[in-house]
Amino acid sequence: MDKPTLKNTLKFFECLGKIKSRSMFGGFGVFCDETMFALVVNDQLHLRAGQANEADFIKLSMTPYVYKKRGFPVTTKYYAIPETLWDQSEVLMNYANIAYAIAKDDQQEKKTAAPTRIKDLPNLRLATERMLKKAGIDSVEQLQTEGAVRAYQALQKSHSDTLSLELLWALEGAIEGKHWSVVSPQRRDELLETLRQ
Repeated sequence: MDKPTLKNTLKFFECLGKIKSRSMFGGFGVFCDETMFALVVNDQLHLRAGQANEADFIKLSMTPYVYKKRGFPVTTKYYAIPETLWDQSEVLMNYANIAYAIAKDDQQEKKTAAPTRIKDLPNLRLATERMLKKAGIDSVEQLQTEGAVRAYQALQKSHSDTLSLELLWALEGAIEGKHWSVVSPQRRDELLETLRQ
């Protein structure tokens, strides 16, 4: 159960800005102002690694979190902090600030390096790209022009299977350049309203 560690984490990091958590990778992603910089999973805090801190994390024998995706192990950029760091609040906060800066830089880089293929957009995979091509949408530009609702409707027409609403949120997130889970409830309602028209 990750709740006590998550509660401590959220309280500890509240000085950084607007802190919240969301279910991610089988645990909870920790966000500061919409940027995920930490992960609480298996009752442990993990911090985002990058060029500025990965060598330090490895020196401290910290290991990255690995989860299974469709049966295959996926190594994340989130390293488990030693329990002893909780007793060194200044050191932990320093590591957290670096992790947050790395996460923000990565986020900025993703925005500027626009994906050229549909499968490279957030939330989407090769299977989604193939589905969209079958529905007549074969480029990132075309998906952006059509918008999430029209793309979803095109998929409904070209596929006999019932499509989940999660796919609609995934398309919206892909167009906006963010994870589908951060599409706001208000925006989801707007999309549903447009879909029903």
